[in-house]
Amino acid sequence: MLEGLYAAAAGMAAQQQQIDAIGNDLANENTTGYKTERVAFSDLLYNKFDQAGTETTTGAGASAQTIGASRTQGSIRETGDPLDMAIEGEGYFQVMRANGQVALTRDGSFGVDASGTLVNSSGDRLNPPIKLPAGVSPSEVRISSDGTVRVGEKTLGQIKLVTVAAPDRLLADGASEFSTTAASGSPTPLATSSIKQGALEASNVDMAKAMSQLVSTQRAFQMSSTAIQTESQMMSIANQLKP
Repeated sequence: MLEGLYAAAAGMAAQQQQIDAIGNDLANENTTGYKTERVAFSDLLYNKFDQAGTETTTGAGASAQTIGASRTQGSIRETGDPLDMAIEGEGYFQVMRANGQVALTRDGSFGVDASGTLVNSSGDRLNPPIKLPAGVSPSEVRISSDGTVRVGEKTLGQIKLVTVAAPDRLLADGASEFSTTAASGSPTPLATSSIKQGALEASNVDMAKAMSQLVSTQRAFQMSSTAIQTESQMMSIANQLKP
């Protein structure tokens, strides 16, 4: 009977991880550039028993693992802010943190700091940096689809989009930023995507789909919980039986 308890408990732990991922998605429905988490399930080890010449296979339950973020494009919404940028296609913006580390993000909510340099909502500078000349208003800035930044006839620089070999292996740091890892690979230039000025990419969370998935996952969790209660009752009855 203990095998049944272990299998049901493993199922509850796996479903709880799925519930946590869905809850995080719902909490970030309005986060610019957010991508939903993907959770995969797999069987745990199977045990074989030989009872009276009959071989029986018993499973040990299931496990869950977060396998990265969905790469589905979120909807593009116009904002009218000249320093807002949306990536159409794959890729990331590069930003430089205060500690000198480079991070990746799809959140294109940019502004300018006291020096006129483009920074994101966390204050991290765009990399490579773009600086507006003194006296230039953001409304004068024009950003072409290939990332070239101009003010009138003057070119200030080019915003470089990058990608990595394994985006699912990026490390989420919060604030819509990611760090590269050995498994993700280093950033490489990307020329197949484009930038849309005056717009932002919304999160790709589908509220209806997420709520439906949440309900089905909660029911699966409850079924595993009921299985544990049933196993416990059966063990209690067995302990009360007199020889």
